[in-house]
Amino acid sequence: MFKKTLLAIALGGTIAATAQAGEVEVLHWWTSGGEAKSIAVLKEMVNDAGHSWKDFAVAGGGGENAYTVLRSRAVSGNAPASAQIKGLEIQEWGDLGFLADLTPVASSNNWDGILPAVVSDVMKHDGKYVAAPVNVHRVNWMWANKKVLDDNGIKPPKNMKELWAASEKLKAKGITPIAHGGQPWQDATTFESIVLSVGGADFFNDVFVEHDQKALESKTMKESFDEFKKVKSYIDKGAPGRDWNVATSMVIKGEAAFQFMGDWAKGEFSAAGKKPGTDYYCLAFPGTDGTFTFNIDSLAMFEQRNDDNKAAQMKMAELILSPKFQDVFNMNKGSIPVRLDQDMSGFDSCAQASMETFKATSAAGKGLVPSMAHGMSTTSAIQGAIYDVATEFFNSDMSSDEAVMKLSRAVRAAQ
Repeated sequence: MFKKTLLAIALGGTIAATAQAGEVEVLHWWTSGGEAKSIAVLKEMVNDAGHSWKDFAVAGGGGENAYTVLRSRAVSGNAPASAQIKGLEIQEWGDLGFLADLTPVASSNNWDGILPAVVSDVMKHDGKYVAAPVNVHRVNWMWANKKVLDDNGIKPPKNMKELWAASEKLKAKGITPIAHGGQPWQDATTFESIVLSVGGADFFNDVFVEHDQKALESKTMKESFDEFKKVKSYIDKGAPGRDWNVATSMVIKGEAAFQFMGDWAKGEFSAAGKKPGTDYYCLAFPGTDGTFTFNIDSLAMFEQRNDDNKAAQMKMAELILSPKFQDVFNMNKGSIPVRLDQDMSGFDSCAQASMETFKATSAAGKGLVPSMAHGMSTTSAIQGAIYDVATEFFNSDMSSDEAVMKLSRAVRAAQ
């Protein structure tokens, strides 16, 4: 009888534990080396908390493929527990009624106190948290191979004039100056950094946030297109269709000197064992020092029918903001933590410089701008219209005058 009682207790405990364990299916596009290593940390933490993780990775650096899959799943009533969504896309999903309320988790863990307003505002829909911020990326970075610059007597360029002079010198020696991936989102990433360099933060906001028609049709916009077209002269013939991390590897290997890409590129340098200042430079895009184009990665939580899965979902949201995850994930990813109270002593010089600029621009309310290329500044419809014009211009003989008018009309039509 005693043994039977023990067996019953043991079985009861097993059943209870099983009943509490839920599954979180996570749709994301973190598939490159540094990215995959980063998200694996969260998977391990969810498993350690007694729940299970179902990975739903959809390759594609800009997330277009993942969004297509997500829309199909959601419409069919089979949304994953969580999906990598950011910017105004969060509001669009919230308006449709798909997202779960994370208020209990956010309140008990003081999210309002540890997150800067620029981050928390994006995570909320109708005043309630519906997504958990994973990190903050600075988009307006330029990556440079130190040995290539040193061997050719080139100092890191601080403005566009110096960039083109360095590129011309490298090109004359048969070295590819700029590693680029010819995909719309990569074209747009370079384009928006050039707009920021040419026009400054206020002009950037006028164009990509306010969509001011005077700004869109201005001489400054024309100059931005002129500068953007110059990039074409300094990339290699293999650029069309190239993934961003392949372009990053060109800089890592010394096959190219520069890349214009957000700080997720640093995750690739780290994965390759490269050190900032020793093997490569992390520099503000020429002419944008003291500004910060932000891209906030986040995991939005979708309503779930199963209570155990809801519990697993809430636990994952809590873990995302934990100091441990913020520390390990961002060191692997190349980004910076979203928590203002995070200890940065273990981060490299690139991340520390990024956090300093982020805090300074956030506190000043000046120089901190949302990335258009990465879905932070505008709707997907307007973003798509800008993508189309920028990429068509970059790959054709279209004049800057024509591009300005085409961009103005495209944005107006998408509003």
